[in-house]
Amino acid sequence: MTSDAAVSQSTDRVLAGVTLMLGFCLTAPLLDVAAKLASASVPIGQITAARFVVQCVLMAPFIWALGLSLRVPEGQLTTIIARALLLLVATFCFIAAIRVMPLADALAIVFVAPFIVMLVGKFYLNENVGPRRVGAALFGFVGVLFVIQPSFAAFGFVAVIPLGTAVAFAFYILLTRGLSRKIHPVTLQFHTGLIASIFCLPVLILAMGSGSGLFDPVWPSNIAWIWLIGVGFFATVSHMMMTYALSFAPSSTLAPLQYFELPMATLFGYLVFNDFPNMLSLFGIGIIIAAGLYMIHRERVGAKQSVADRPGPPV
Repeated sequence: MTSDAAVSQSTDRVLAGVTLMLGFCLTAPLLDVAAKLASASVPIGQITAARFVVQCVLMAPFIWALGLSLRVPEGQLTTIIARALLLLVATFCFIAAIRVMPLADALAIVFVAPFIVMLVGKFYLNENVGPRRVGAALFGFVGVLFVIQPSFAAFGFVAVIPLGTAVAFAFYILLTRGLSRKIHPVTLQFHTGLIASIFCLPVLILAMGSGSGLFDPVWPSNIAWIWLIGVGFFATVSHMMMTYALSFAPSSTLAPLQYFELPMATLFGYLVFNDFPNMLSLFGIGIIIAAGLYMIHRERVGAKQSVADRPGPPV
């Protein structure tokens, strides 16, 4: 392959990765829209279960078509279960929040997850993180307070629930880092859907007739079936888009694009629910985006410096 052809192929792969990441930013908020619409008549626990059952069903044909093995690598079962449970908790908390909160407000709070990942990496995993990135993370938390304050005044304690999503999702990301190198992404998605479903469905069965507003399942109306299927469909499609985007282009290229999800969530929230963040929330969202982009910038600078500091080949 000539040099020009190699450059062209590399450019095409990056372009494919960028396109897929933008697709993620467009489809992920549709998952939230479907969940919020379903929550008007369906318990949160049932919506959460639907998200994972549909994911499991959608992934099964791909497992067969690609000839993938369902075998779990030795010593990884506990990690896979923990990962699935973390995503289960993150999903339940987020649906509970957007049931009453605007999509953009709840999502902005969840966007502190990368800051939590970074801080955990520094203080518990001894990763090399400089003071500027720590400062950016703390600045991002200040932005979260600006988003939470008016939401807390309007909705009460539910405004804090997205922080539960952020924490659970941060540790989900940490576990995914290790597993993604050992298990095919389609297989990992299938296992996540299967394990989460196994935990969800018995809870719903036990809650039948209990009157619990969170878990007592109901027979959905015709339109609610569409929302429930939509939750699982858009969750599966968006996460697969992100997974394959990262296989085509470097995370340093794609990470800033993820913040495009926030304006899309704001747009869908306004068009479907007539929700729009107030000025204080918008200010906080701006702080979170700015802090996140600066942290990504510092990671790039650190990566370049690391490469520059490597000793050259012996002469």
